[in-house]
Amino acid sequence: MTTDTDRDTLRIGFIGAGANTRSRHIPGFQAIEGVELAAVCNRSRESGQRVAEEFGIARVAEDPGALFDDPEIDAICIGTWPYRHREYSVRALEAGKHVLCEARMAMDAAEAREMLAAAQARPDLVAQLVPAPFDLASWRTIRRLLAEGALGELREAHVTVLGGGALDPAQPLHWRERGEYSGRNTMMLGIFAETVQRWLGPTERVVADAATFVTSRRDQESGEDYEIGIPDSLGVFARMANGARVSYQLSGLTHAPAIANGISLYGSAASLHWTQAGDGMSLAPLGEEPRLLEPDPGTAGAWNVEADFVASIREGAPVELTSFEDGLRYMQFTEAVWRSWSEGRAVALDEL
Repeated sequence: MTTDTDRDTLRIGFIGAGANTRSRHIPGFQAIEGVELAAVCNRSRESGQRVAEEFGIARVAEDPGALFDDPEIDAICIGTWPYRHREYSVRALEAGKHVLCEARMAMDAAEAREMLAAAQARPDLVAQLVPAPFDLASWRTIRRLLAEGALGELREAHVTVLGGGALDPAQPLHWRERGEYSGRNTMMLGIFAETVQRWLGPTERVVADAATFVTSRRDQESGEDYEIGIPDSLGVFARMANGARVSYQLSGLTHAPAIANGISLYGSAASLHWTQAGDGMSLAPLGEEPRLLEPDPGTAGAWNVEADFVASIREGAPVELTSFEDGLRYMQFTEAVWRSWSEGRAVALDEL
């Protein structure tokens, strides 16, 4: 069944109301005229009731199926951990609902492929992923510079994502460290791979090495120690389809790192440095010092995820940030990296 979104009010149901849903998605939808927060289903009825009372959501459901079956709900916002993304996205699309799904897209590439197939089977519906948010102001400018050859032949890119969040073994277990919830997603690898591929296009193959130095944490739900299998230190060498070589360095074990998190692009004619903090850019033509760059006029985006989703539903605007096709590409990358370090070999993305 296809929902009728020609009527004035667009009704949205929420499955999973974690931090990002409460801080971003719900307020974002509330700010759009003609959007109604129709229902919420969280991990427990009690937590769902708290969210409903905080944001004035009309109904609390105990089972996600109640939202899929409700003919009055036009769209589903999925804010669960990745282990439910495939199931709920596919069920929502099959029920004729538009879907906005939280990143990370899925547990692995196979699940992401199922989600894409479900979206392709319903081209009348909008299927959108929450995008990597760090380069919203700069990505169009960076793509223009690359397309115009401002860097010359692009040869290398260096991705640095360092922090100390995993240093203290006494810190309680985070869901991102639980394989049954997070799948083959590793730290912030996927979100930065999405950014790199947004600028540079697809990755062809990877070689990776990883380690888990903090091997267990206390699970607050069970009160027992949980053995962690997801790395807290990771290095990746990747070859892009355009010939560029990309290195990724990610760690949760680095106190006071000397290098700012970001991405540097090195070409035959210039270098471009992008910093995650502040979404800043600088360009250094060969033989010159870096100079700060401002985004091209009229191109500096900001967080507009919910409005973009609604515009795609109401106006047919294409999904740009981020499509299920692009999500599959970053899930293929993250799984290829996992296979590489766990199997000790280079992995081509076309294996996935």
